[in-house]
Amino acid sequence: MYTPQSFKFKTLDGISEKQLDVHIKLYEGYVKHVNRLFEVQTELKKDPEKNAYALSEVTRRLGFEWNGMRMHEHYFEQWEGGHIPLSKELEGALAAQWGGDMTHMVNEFKAVALMRGIGWTLLSQDNKTKQFIIHWVSDHELGQLNDTTTLIALDMWEHAFMVDYAPSEKNSYIEAWFKNLNGEVISSRFLG
Repeated sequence: MYTPQSFKFKTLDGISEKQLDVHIKLYEGYVKHVNRLFEVQTELKKDPEKNAYALSEVTRRLGFEWNGMRMHEHYFEQWEGGHIPLSKELEGALAAQWGGDMTHMVNEFKAVALMRGIGWTLLSQDNKTKQFIIHWVSDHELGQLNDTTTLIALDMWEHAFMVDYAPSEKNSYIEAWFKNLNGEVISSRFLG
């Protein structure tokens, strides 16, 4: 059984306490549904032949709920402790890949985040080559890159910002999100 994590936030610049409360309740729902799916799978596996269709549907749903749970944990952990810069090592590696400074990486990340639709913008690191990849994940399970480590996760579903920002103000939400990132947390995910 999984239990929802507790997060310790300082006051966030541009993100209200009400927005956090609404969003964390949604995250807790993902944890609840992951647990429920495992319970249902266990029950259905008692007669897998009779329950083949239901078992396949429950198993497929697990990817959505599981990734929703884990990506929200990445998302909220990034804000714990308030704004702290990235480690020099990670900042240097990102700047080197994007042509000398962080501006190019940040601009590319923002451009992906502003694409039309619901989903997530991730900065991931290839576990084999150590290269960084900025990519979009639709829903939670469509677009995940296998054998990568998530360094930064930005939730671009409306529930992540609509208490504080209208859909036409996504850029303001992204700016507020960046202002509050804890670089120590992000740097701890860096593979080197």
